[in-house]
Amino acid sequence: MHRKHKNTLYFCGMELTVNIPALLFPAISLIMLAYTNRFLALSSRVRVLHDKYQTQEQRHLVFSQIKNLKYRLKLIRNMQTYGVTSLLCSIVSMFFIYIEYQRVAQFVFALSLISFSWSIFLSLIEIRLSTKAIEIELSDMEGLEDPSVMDYLKKKFERD
Repeated sequence: MHRKHKNTLYFCGMELTVNIPALLFPAISLIMLAYTNRFLALSSRVRVLHDKYQTQEQRHLVFSQIKNLKYRLKLIRNMQTYGVTSLLCSIVSMFFIYIEYQRVAQFVFALSLISFSWSIFLSLIEIRLSTKAIEIELSDMEGLEDPSVMDYLKKKFERD
């Protein structure tokens, strides 16, 4: 089931050309920009919380937030690492397509997709943790308990 053409491999109906790995470039670049923005925002927040911790204002809440942010910073570092790995694998895959090592190109491109997928999965975890951080921030305010959907709907219809 293999037919070879210059810079192309047909494998089980799938054609791998230089253009396919190149399609990941804009997606990876945009997601890396988003990851960098998240990192910068978190690092700024860590500095503010560190100062707040030093002045001993609500130390237990600040400590919980710093612990959450430390873990999120590690996640972002790993998200960036897998994103860069995906980009590098795409480049290497295009090189192997160019020199007509098609099997190697397919394998490296698969690694690129796996790395990109793992990066996005870690991003999902980080997003979930960011909402937890906001909940920690708001936990000292009364009346902001997280109601169930049914409680919310009951209150909504009781007012109307």
